[in-house]
Amino acid sequence: MRVLGIETSCDETGVAIYDTETGLLGHALFSQVDLHADYGGVVPELASRDHVRKLLPLVRQVMRKTDTRPEDLGGIAYTAGPGLVGALMVGACAGRALAYGWGIPAVAIHHMEGHLLAPMLEENPPAFPFVALLVSGGHTQLVDVRGLGDYELMGESLDDAAGEAFDKAAKMLDLDYPGGPRLAALAEKGDPSRFTFPRPMTDRPGLNFSFSGLKTYTLTTVREHALADGLPDEQTCADIAAAFQEAVVDTLVIKCRRAIKASGHKTLVIAGGVSANKLLRERLEKALAKDGARVYYPRHEFCTDNGAMIAYAGSLRLQAGEHAGLEIEVRPRWPMTELSGSLN
Repeated sequence: MRVLGIETSCDETGVAIYDTETGLLGHALFSQVDLHADYGGVVPELASRDHVRKLLPLVRQVMRKTDTRPEDLGGIAYTAGPGLVGALMVGACAGRALAYGWGIPAVAIHHMEGHLLAPMLEENPPAFPFVALLVSGGHTQLVDVRGLGDYELMGESLDDAAGEAFDKAAKMLDLDYPGGPRLAALAEKGDPSRFTFPRPMTDRPGLNFSFSGLKTYTLTTVREHALADGLPDEQTCADIAAAFQEAVVDTLVIKCRRAIKASGHKTLVIAGGVSANKLLRERLEKALAKDGARVYYPRHEFCTDNGAMIAYAGSLRLQAGEHAGLEIEVRPRWPMTELSGSLN
């Protein structure tokens, strides 16, 4: 079965075609980073309009690239949530309309389930069950994954997501949008031992996260070392970035080790935009090796939003007999635990 995947949950238009026999055939992605850079963040209305302009041309491009005709497709998968409501509606309306017009089934996919399954696109994929760390600009969650659709939330951020904290810390240092990757790059030039930042909620049991206090601590440090222009000198900015990144990474590693121990699993999957962070990958691999556990993650191009993960998740759900109705429904807020039970 060939499945067309459509991702439009935020500021990236992703399209892919996945074949259940031969794997990923092709994918394309258009990022709106340049469009939103002048505003320092995503403007929902602009994001929706740009999805309208870019989605169908990308669909045609990927279908030509993979030599796929409408009659070759066994279904269409589209992101139905969570995300920006206008952006979600673009993908959902297009996906549902194409499926209706071509006489094939459609399936609505949970955005974070797509991220969770993204490592399955690699040559050496993880096997169920495992613990998943979903870490992005909008989510920081630890999930016990027993099978497709069989998820139990173990812990989550009580305020800012890790990626959101990265972006806000980057703004404090006057870094351009998108801030998270730029802060990580700046941190490589810094001395992480110059400042000691707190590791929030690691001094108590549990698997929840909180990054608001760390954000406040970062702002205080920036102000304490600010020069006349309101910012610290270049090296101090790099040292603050390094200390901030160390604090976030250490916190995530500590909680992941706790989750692995609590679940009894020996596999950790990390996915979402922050999973591309080099230091996080290195520290998780080293720490979990001590626990006899292994870490899996997607290639860098599939860490951020993309159509490939939606096409793959859609292929699994379509094969399990799940279809969307004719109605078009999106859910800007959608707990993953509300997904249908195990479809294995």
